[in-house]
Amino acid sequence: MQESPKYWKGIEELENSPEFLHNALSEFGIPMKESRPSSDDTVAPRRDFLKLMGFGLAAATLASCEAPVRKAIPYLNKPEEVDPGIANFYASTYFTGQDYNSVLVKTREGRPIKLEGNPESPVTRGGLSARAQASVLSLYDGARLQSFAINGKAADKDKVDQEIRTRLASAGRIAIVSHTIISPSTKRAIADFAGRFAGVEHVQYDANSVSALLRANGGVVPGYDFSKASVIVSLGADFLGTWISPVEYAAQYIVNRKVSSEKRSMSRHIQFETNMSLTGSNADVRAAVKPSQMGTIAQQLYNAVVSGTMPAKPADPKKDIMANALYLAASELKAAGNGGLVVSGSNDANVQALVAAINASLGTAAINAAAPSYVRQGDDQRMANFVNGIGNYGAVIFYHANPVYDHPMGDKVAAALANKGLVSISFNHTADETGALCQYQCPDHHWMESWNDYEPKRGSLSLSQPVITPLFKTRQAQESLLTWAGNPNTYYNYLRNNWRGILGGNFQAGWDKAVHDGVATGTLLPAPAAQLAPAGQATAPTAKTGGIELAIYEKVGLGDGSEANNPWLQELPDPVSKATWGNYVTVPRAMAKEKGWEQGDVVKVTANGKSVELPVLIQPGQAQGTIGIALGYGRTKAGMVADKVGANAFPLVSLADNALNYVATATIEATGSREPLAQTQTHHTIMDRKPVVQVATLEQYIKNPKEVTEYDKIATPEGLEKPSKVSLWQDYEYKNHHWAMAIDLNSCIGCGSCVVGCQVENNIPVVGKQEVINRREMHWMRIDRYYSSETHKDSFEDKGKLSTYALMEDPSDNPQVIFQPMMCQHCNHAPCETVCPVLATTHSTEGLNQMTYNRCVGTRYCANNCPYKVRRFNWFSYYSNEKFESVNGHMFTDLGRMVLNPDVMVRARGVIEKCSMCVQRIQLGKLEAKKQKRRPVDGEVVTACAQSCPTQAIVFGDLKDPNSRVAQIWRREDGERGFKVLDAVNTQPNVTYLTKIRNSATSEFFAPEVEKAEKKAEPHNA
Repeated sequence: MQESPKYWKGIEELENSPEFLHNALSEFGIPMKESRPSSDDTVAPRRDFLKLMGFGLAAATLASCEAPVRKAIPYLNKPEEVDPGIANFYASTYFTGQDYNSVLVKTREGRPIKLEGNPESPVTRGGLSARAQASVLSLYDGARLQSFAINGKAADKDKVDQEIRTRLASAGRIAIVSHTIISPSTKRAIADFAGRFAGVEHVQYDANSVSALLRANGGVVPGYDFSKASVIVSLGADFLGTWISPVEYAAQYIVNRKVSSEKRSMSRHIQFETNMSLTGSNADVRAAVKPSQMGTIAQQLYNAVVSGTMPAKPADPKKDIMANALYLAASELKAAGNGGLVVSGSNDANVQALVAAINASLGTAAINAAAPSYVRQGDDQRMANFVNGIGNYGAVIFYHANPVYDHPMGDKVAAALANKGLVSISFNHTADETGALCQYQCPDHHWMESWNDYEPKRGSLSLSQPVITPLFKTRQAQESLLTWAGNPNTYYNYLRNNWRGILGGNFQAGWDKAVHDGVATGTLLPAPAAQLAPAGQATAPTAKTGGIELAIYEKVGLGDGSEANNPWLQELPDPVSKATWGNYVTVPRAMAKEKGWEQGDVVKVTANGKSVELPVLIQPGQAQGTIGIALGYGRTKAGMVADKVGANAFPLVSLADNALNYVATATIEATGSREPLAQTQTHHTIMDRKPVVQVATLEQYIKNPKEVTEYDKIATPEGLEKPSKVSLWQDYEYKNHHWAMAIDLNSCIGCGSCVVGCQVENNIPVVGKQEVINRREMHWMRIDRYYSSETHKDSFEDKGKLSTYALMEDPSDNPQVIFQPMMCQHCNHAPCETVCPVLATTHSTEGLNQMTYNRCVGTRYCANNCPYKVRRFNWFSYYSNEKFESVNGHMFTDLGRMVLNPDVMVRARGVIEKCSMCVQRIQLGKLEAKKQKRRPVDGEVVTACAQSCPTQAIVFGDLKDPNSRVAQIWRREDGERGFKVLDAVNTQPNVTYLTKIRNSATSEFFAPEVEKAEKKAEPHNA
């Protein structure tokens, strides 16, 4: 080979030359000293340099560039940690001021494409919320600010820094307004900033506040551990869905809810609430009560536990549900002793004081005083004082806070920001409702581009590390504070210095382990005050009466609305209502009937002098005389996905007794207009189809576990029994692997994390509100929600010329609920395979029902022949159709395509698609095992839905491995709790479900006395 000319230089020689490095970095506006977190300011190692330059495939990005790379760039010298086609995982932390998750970030060729739970975390234990699952898309949000700006116009960062330093020096009082911050190093950086400028105050508030809980417990959230509670009584706390730390609490809660042949005991869960919540849906006993009754309930429980005065036992428990639930709660709390736990979602300080006193009297073991939670620290009164006195401040810095939108006094904040004499600075990622009104926009890095630390609970630390070079010309907010305070440190060095005291003598080794694991043990915060309030401090709250009572709540998916521009979250069905794309007014059926409203009728709700107009959703389980509205909607400057979706309910919240009050007396009137609701499920009960779900009581399970799963008492068609072994099919013989799944209905809480996890993993498109209304949603996995019913219609009704069977049943006014994850069942006798004219759907040698998309011609015969209705048809090219830009938003822009999983093709129009059991994950697991000349070990191959589940309700594995968990479950539960959906059809699915066991006296789903009841009901309009 001819020798290269002497003036050529290899990149190894070139990259570290000061001249080239200086010129290269200056192209991206990065000073050399900021090129890497090191004491050596002159040299960047090759891996950092190549990351910076964006060496990667088409999805790689240039550092701080205005647009992603549009062509492939070859690896001349490949970064040693990046292999094309091989995923890397980095431990990190997701926390947006509300929802904490320790995560593993999956990257491909340097771009994050998926989050998974970190099993090393003692807090979230490998679980992940739906919001965290979807948050990877926010990194590629085109609505993100891409540079520093002054009054909305792009400006040089140095110029912005100089102006801000000058103006802060003479500003006088300075406020830093944020949601809860759980980063010890960030708080220290704020303290250092306050030491540089006089009169700095840090004001924390939470959009969904627990300020009263903090006041009743020494300024911290108690360290709840639901796994140590045998009796749980909740007063409106949706601890499995939205209250404080649901992923953490769900993992704890489910410990005492799982039953098996070895464990036949369960905790008892009693729920008092107004709106039907995710937690209430999982309760053994649920009472629908008005918000004004919560104080009385807390007082009576306090009297029973502390004073020994029991509430009266109702004469007819079935008619007086609230009195019966109250009597049960009081009796069982007293019997449980330190195994009892009471929690409350009220923001009334008196109610929280009573609850604290009850727990103190019980001596509950379910609260760890040494490990309080720090994920809620907002002080409502301090925030109100700030807003009312904002004119006394010379400068205000909004740190990921958006009070113009998410605070009831946001209009006052907006008016104050119009004053040009007030120095206003926003660190927010977007020009949101607050940031757009600020003079200076100094956008923070995305959390995936940042270093940071977190302490969600005392003694439990976690780290966040950058997994991608910053996409835009942003700067970490902490570093901005340090810069303005004259601190020359990078935040990375600042963070490391703050950790030196807890990692022992060999700091570097300890630091490397903490970064690798993502979590560490220790604390960087001062010791907490005593938590449990003495019994003598409790005061009875004053009950409110009269009028329709409004309860304002959060949805599981959208939360406080800070991530509303995420289309995955907008299209995630609410676990209870199954509604997407907007909020609504939940009303009980009796109120709708009295007012003459039908679902979708738009009404005007007025409370605290403010009004919103929203459609009606008739909600079983809604307390009589009450209505509910969700927060998080009605954004105006979030982005094209979220803007003008729903209505903003924050103005309906009021400030009472130094705390935000999420209940109010409201008036409601019809407007005469209609707005259809986009629901993914419009049938509400099992319609007497007992093979679909199975449920029994704990008493029945203990008495005879082999009879809790019914096959012989199927209502329709009459006399149908469990299928025999005789079949016209030629059975498959699986010689190597037989992939299968087990789903425990006792463990599934319906949170929806698996739905989003599946969507992210498999590049499933978003279709928007109208297409959901058209029944064209594309989710490969859904969670069916079934209500119990007290009315059955088993006869034909004469309607003129036709006799129509009344399939729909009316749910109970206060129904029991079952959640059932449903995906392709990968049947051994698959009805879809026999009808496909082009063999697009076939059976694999490992038990999977496969789809060959390039063969599919869209006849949809398979979808019509599927009894489970899990096959989806692509009506449009959602990823390239301009019609869907407003719903997909940034998802399929050049930048947004970076989130797509390259292992799964993006399907074109006219193709049937469905769950593949994450075949790409299966193949990867087999390949890794093959390279090591062994079989895959159980747990190496996990589907996206199983991996994301915070309660481990879904177990996936190989039935040919007798020691696999799925094989053990199939063997153990066969004949007891195990059943196949629609087993009588004899499709022989490779998914088995475990019967739901409820720790209550009766199961309304199949209660004999209910089945025999002859009640005439009006036809239900779907």
